[in-house]
Amino acid sequence: MSEPDARPADPQAAVLVCLDFGEPEYAEGVEELVRLVESAGVTRHCVIAGRRERPDAKLFAGRGKVEEIARAAEALNAMCVVFNHDLSPAQERNLEKRLARRVMDRTSVILEIFAQRAQTTEGKLQVELAQLEHLSTRLVRGWSHLERQRGGLGKTGGPGEKQIEIDRRLIGSRVRVLRGKLDQLRRRRQVQRRARVRREVLSISLVGYTNAGKTTLFNALTNARGLAADRLFATLDTTTRRVWVPDAGEVVVSDTVGFIRDLPHSLVAAFRATLEETVHADLLLHVVDAASAVRAAQTEQVNAVLKEIGADRVPQMLVWNKIDRTPLAPGLERDECGSILRVRVSARTGAGLELLRAAIAEAAKRKGAARDAPIDQALFLQPH
Repeated sequence: MSEPDARPADPQAAVLVCLDFGEPEYAEGVEELVRLVESAGVTRHCVIAGRRERPDAKLFAGRGKVEEIARAAEALNAMCVVFNHDLSPAQERNLEKRLARRVMDRTSVILEIFAQRAQTTEGKLQVELAQLEHLSTRLVRGWSHLERQRGGLGKTGGPGEKQIEIDRRLIGSRVRVLRGKLDQLRRRRQVQRRARVRREVLSISLVGYTNAGKTTLFNALTNARGLAADRLFATLDTTTRRVWVPDAGEVVVSDTVGFIRDLPHSLVAAFRATLEETVHADLLLHVVDAASAVRAAQTEQVNAVLKEIGADRVPQMLVWNKIDRTPLAPGLERDECGSILRVRVSARTGAGLELLRAAIAEAAKRKGAARDAPIDQALFLQPH
């Protein structure tokens, strides 16, 4: 393998490695990785593809493919190499030694985007917690400096304590602090939620795949000014607004973080406090990108995460957004029993929003006077 040149590597250039192990949605996965790295700030990239039956235990991609990746990285002068898969700590370490560049897997890229986008104190705490928990898995046989021994003066670690043990202890201590702060914020949310319960206000959460248009829809419904951008994970911090809906009165609408295929479990755990707004909602507006060729798979991914956080029992209404990019017309679809199947809207143009408000009013009427009475599950069919 040739030595890397002496030019400073370009931090906005990356080599993307997308290996096909026979997944049915391989092409969509490649496109999604491109959008992920572009959302993280990469402006120059190339994709290295390949097909394997199984990952290589040592280098994930195999020796020959790693040589190809190295040549591409040198030609592009890329600072990092991004794999569209999850790498083991040993694979990540071996690849960095071979490539002499930073190596990131899919989870690391998502964490990087979250770190860039978090604005509120709660969002920053949640991202830091997820990063530390991900880092803790990388300490085992991670780097050579972690194997050195340290002396035991004061609080620097007992006699003969290894650097890896010190790092684990420091990470564990910080994780406990972060969880404590997030618990305080969770209790504060519970107080706010109980106040809404006493006022018998319908609580609605927008959920959906990242970049499905949740924030644009949230802004259209509430006249808010949340950041709505054509990029992945434009929204991280939950925003809640009150809005008056004709024939329903005051309702509370929450915009939440978008989901994605193979969302890292550490992120789901770290954002559990935020996602509790979804668990305790009266109704979920499941926003789907109607223009996406893989909307069915994206819908399944969202439902899988909802099940993981315990929100799969909350009634949901499918909202097909971005119909302005399709031949579809605004409409409210029902089945033969009169149950709402989906509402077709364009949050960008406003088409179909009156139908959505009417559907929300119908949900509010079904909710009844008692806040604790559940909405009739038959009203909204779960998507298949």
